[in-house]
Amino acid sequence: MGGSFKSFSLVPRAMNEKLSVEVRKRVEEIQTLYELVKIKIEKSNASYQAQVNKHKRRAVFQPRYLVCIHLRKVDFASKCKNELMARLDGLFKVLEKVNENAYKINLPKDYEVSVTFNVADLTPFPDDDHLSN
Repeated sequence: MGGSFKSFSLVPRAMNEKLSVEVRKRVEEIQTLYELVKIKIEKSNASYQAQVNKHKRRAVFQPRYLVCIHLRKVDFASKCKNELMARLDGLFKVLEKVNENAYKINLPKDYEVSVTFNVADLTPFPDDDHLSN
């Protein structure tokens, strides 16, 4: 079952026909059950979303702000030779905002990685008060 949760109607199509009391009662039970399941799914989705967003970092950087980048071994194998090396590098200028979670950073050419970084990998320069949450 892919896609979004769509509403549907359980009302009998031909209202002019006489329906037995049992059929009407069963339709009402199914409609009630449907509403309860719908509410349960909506609550569950809200709970999942809250859990996912719990640790999401919300940061806004403007062009020309100075940031440090987090060096991940996967992306910076040549710069992370051992566990004792610093995990942050640089003072790099923010070039532009790509979207809510990504920014382009002015990196030297010898880094040989994408210049687009997630906000989780960016740390504002400690003396730079330009960061707003």
